[in-house]
Formats: sequence, C-alpha cells, structure tokens
Amino acid sequence: MQLRKQIPNLLQGIAVGFIIGFIIVLFLPKKTLDTNPVVEFKEVKRETQLPDEKSTAPTSYAEAVRRAAPAVVNIHTTKVVTRRIHPFFDDPAIRRFFGDSILPPQKRLETSLGSGVIVSSQGYIITNHHVIDQADEILVALHDERTTEAVVVGSDPESDLAILKISLNDIPAITIGRSDAMQVGDVVLAIGNPFGVGQAVSQGIISATGLSQLGIATFENFIQTDAAINPGNSGGALINAYGELIGINTAIFSQSGGSQGIGFAIPVDLAKNVMQQIIEHGETTRGWLGVDIQTLTPALAESFNLEDTKGIVIAGVIRDGPADHAKLKAGDIITLINDKQVSDATEALNLIAQTPPGSQIRLTGLRNRDPLSIIAIVGKRARPE
Repeated sequence: MQLRKQIPNLLQGIAVGFIIGFIIVLFLPKKTLDTNPVVEFKEVKRETQLPDEKSTAPTSYAEAVRRAAPAVVNIHTTKVVTRRIHPFFDDPAIRRFFGDSILPPQKRLETSLGSGVIVSSQGYIITNHHVIDQADEILVALHDERTTEAVVVGSDPESDLAILKISLNDIPAITIGRSDAMQVGDVVLAIGNPFGVGQAVSQGIISATGLSQLGIATFENFIQTDAAINPGNSGGALINAYGELIGINTAIFSQSGGSQGIGFAIPVDLAKNVMQQIIEHGETTRGWLGVDIQTLTPALAESFNLEDTKGIVIAGVIRDGPADHAKLKAGDIITLINDKQVSDATEALNLIAQTPPGSQIRLTGLRNRDPLSIIAIVGKRARPE
C-alpha cells in the first residue's frame, strides 16, 4: 500500500527532472556542454568513382623488366691511342734536337663501357654516339651472356645517337612505345650497365619533358627523370611501366660523377626517326637555311621597339644560302615558321631541321615593324666534321 502511495510522487519527480534538463539544454551556452572539440571537414564530392583495384599502380615492375631487359645490351669499346711518353717531347725545338727516333710515340688501348638497346630482331641496336665514337672495336654482350662484335651502321653526332648491327640467331627486340604520350609524373625504369657491374634497373618518374639548351647535343628534346642514371648507363633503355621503350638514356647532371637524381634521355620518337634515316639512307638528312638566329630577349625586343618577346631575330645570313636567295635579311623578326609559333632559337632550329631539303618553308614576322612573309627553299644541312 505504501508503494502505491509513493508512485504519484515518483512520477512527479521524473517529470520535474525532464523539465529542468530541457531548460538547461535550451538556454545554457553550447560551449559549456562540449567536452571535446568537433572538427568539421569540407567534403569533396567526386564526380567519378575511385579507380578499382585492377587499375591502381602495381606494387612490382618485374613484368616490365622481364619484357625489356633481354633487349638491353652492354657495349665494350676499344680504341688505340697514340701519345708520347712526355709532352716535353712534343715541342718542335726538342724534337728537332733529339729527333723522332729517340723517343717514338707509344700506342696503348683505351676501353670504355656503355649500353645499347636492340630495337629490331634483325640485329639493329640504338646507342649514344659518344659511346662508340672513334672506337676501333665494339663488342656487344647480350642479356643471355652471348657476346659478339658489332659494326657501326651510322651515327649522328648532332643528336648523339648511333646505330649498330649484330648478326646472331634469335635476337630479342624491345617493344617501342610512344614518348609523346608520356607525362610528368609517369613511372619510368632505367636499364643499363652502370659502372660496368652488369645489367641493373633503377626506378623513378618523369620530371620534365621537351628540355633543350642543355649543351649536350645540337638538336635537343630531352626527357628528364630522377631514375638513377650512372656512368655506363649511356645508350641504355628508359622504359615505361609496361616494358616499352620510351627513351635512350644519355646524360646526367652531376658534380660528383654519380647520379644526383637528374638524368636525361632522348625520346624514342626522335631516336626512331634518326634510326630509320641512317638505315634507309646511310645518314641523317636535315633542313638548312643558312641563317644565324637568336632568341628574342627583352633587351632585343626593346631595341626593336617591340611590345613582346615572341619570336627570334635573324642575326646573320650566309651569302648564297637558301635564306639569302629568299631575300631574308639580318634584323628580321620571325614569329612563325610554317604557321607555327616559335618562342626561342632552339625551337626554330628544330623546325627548320625537320623540314625536308628541297621543300618550301614559310617564314612570317616583321621587318622594320612592317609585316613580313617569305617563302624559302630549304637546303641540306652539312654533316659536322
């Protein structure tokens, strides 16, 4: 009986508690109730789904290396060097006094190491010109430990490329990719023979494309990568994540002689063009106008009273050359070559060189601030000595 009498009081207490709690929540500042701060994120609404598991980057590039490595070779070159015992005896007066018979010149062998890439089952190999330059003997060691002599089909010092040929059975060849499809950030692998230790692979990404004005070659269009490229890697393969050739490793930027994460490779599109010309014609053929050109700097633009620096300046014209016959003059400003904008001297040189000799080339720009349009017949660029 007493429990029944207490029920109304108990219910009344619960109701009062709810009312007090409601008042506290409603009127008390919110900060006094928060025990931990709440972080609010700005959510990004994705238009597309994240890539599925199959399309994510691989955890291993072993398959790419397995496909490409058999076509990467080691190149051993030997050349005979003639020199005197001491430079003292190179003096004409000393030689006149002692005669050449007393201390005859000595001959010795110099050897060097490099790499190359087999690009055809016919035995054609692409490497760097500087790897085989002036070599008297070239030995090629394949991935399967076969060794054979190679002959030089041709070389192009201006792009630092050379083509060799070997004669063996069952020659492996690499798959050629597209260097123009590669982008900054793409994964690449460098395969070669660093320091003569044998074939090795390093991994990195493409750091930049279309680099020029490095002073490595006359015609430059380099891929930059942070994949380790060391002495002996020259002429080796730069491949993509699928094992396809996209570049020929050529040079490094280094203050110590070792890799510092800045390496340069010749795009395979350029290398393939040079290779085809050498194999089909015995040499590379490039266009030539007979002009000395300079990049239009802000100082030059100001001196010509120009508003911007787009274009190049004709600094000189060779007498009786194609440009001279077309009435091009020193001081002319060229902004377009075959309707393509030119921004510096290197780009202009490449555009002229890519134009076949005997064909027409249109040069558009300014002469004394007046519009200029000239058609020239492209000549053939002479091979450097």
